[in-house]
Amino acid sequence: MQQNSAPQSTTRAPLMTPVLIAGSFILMIGFAIRASFGVFQIPVAEEFLWARSEFSLAIAIQNLAWGIGQPLFGALAEKFGDRRAIIGGALLYALGLVLTAMSTQPWQHQMLAVIVGFGIAGTGFGVILAIVGRAAAPEHRSMALGIGTAAGSAGQVFGAPAAEFLMLYYSWQWVFVIFAVVILLTLFALPFIRSEHVASKAELEESLGQVLNRAFRDPSYTLIFLGFFSCGYQLAFITAHFPAFVTELCGPIDPSGMLSMIGITTTSALGAVSIAVIGFFNIIGTIFAGWLGKRYTKKYLLAGIYVLRTIAAAAFIMLPITPTSVLVFSAVMGSLWLATVPLTSGLVAHIWGLRYMGTLYGFVFLSHQIGGFLGVWLGGRMYDLHGDYTLVWWIGVGVGAFSALVHLPIRERQSLPQTA
Repeated sequence: MQQNSAPQSTTRAPLMTPVLIAGSFILMIGFAIRASFGVFQIPVAEEFLWARSEFSLAIAIQNLAWGIGQPLFGALAEKFGDRRAIIGGALLYALGLVLTAMSTQPWQHQMLAVIVGFGIAGTGFGVILAIVGRAAAPEHRSMALGIGTAAGSAGQVFGAPAAEFLMLYYSWQWVFVIFAVVILLTLFALPFIRSEHVASKAELEESLGQVLNRAFRDPSYTLIFLGFFSCGYQLAFITAHFPAFVTELCGPIDPSGMLSMIGITTTSALGAVSIAVIGFFNIIGTIFAGWLGKRYTKKYLLAGIYVLRTIAAAAFIMLPITPTSVLVFSAVMGSLWLATVPLTSGLVAHIWGLRYMGTLYGFVFLSHQIGGFLGVWLGGRMYDLHGDYTLVWWIGVGVGAFSALVHLPIRERQSLPQTA
């Protein structure tokens, strides 16, 4: 992939570039579909009379495949070009959705989840944020990463409600096919994707093996890897299980209340809307996190986010679950939801450079997705064993506190490249 090592201009660079807008569009569409999978939990289980853990395992495998595919697609983008990686990801995403729509056995859903997961990897954060980070001027990089991440949240705002709405008129199988067509729309953004680079000469001379060796030997990289685990656990569990959690455990909706007046008359509808509320507040929280990342130490911001998540989750499960508490929790958790992503990706870029940011962040993101796999799978497994989500929820509280602690020893300073 051709890189531009020319010194950056002294003129003031714009924040909203075609690269950022195109990347944000791809993330928005991809995450709209990904965020909707929790809405299919009950319809799929009821149609085939499956245990809750069967479809949960498919979503869990999808998350794990996404994590494994992220460094691979990051390396492919850096070797063969960003556009080819995105095309491959979109085609795999669409193929996986279509084949899943035709599947009738649990093992088929679980095996095809690998294809969907790799598709998400090719159109997800690892590839797109690396493109955005390389193209952004240094003074705008943290904010640009925040905006790109927030675009994924914007997709989450309408993804779950759109799935809920479409299933009023179509079977869940046809909704999957519709989503397969929608993900291919991201290919229209490709002409605006540019492989721009503002890396230093020393970064451009360093090989991928050298930078990976430098990062893997650095304790700070290990701490970032471990810290991102709880983010994946909490987010994937809530995305996959919260709609069902709300449907079954939330108190009744007042027929004369505000929610009924705006058309939310069932806890099932409230569960889908809660994911949208998380996505809406995530837009605000993620952009704000990107703004803070330029001004304050990123590791302390990350530790603070995990502390607030831990408090919010513990308070929610200990208090009575009502429509009001569901919406308040969704708003609070939403403001913290993906706020970790621009800070974590920005931390990786700051310490180890931009040249192989996609691959380096991809390996860190693998930890996120291992956590996601466990959050989704344990949610379904514990539900089948105990009939509720209480234990798996408290595990999420514990790992959140763990992540807050492991970010504190990170040494937030640049690691100098090794020249060939």
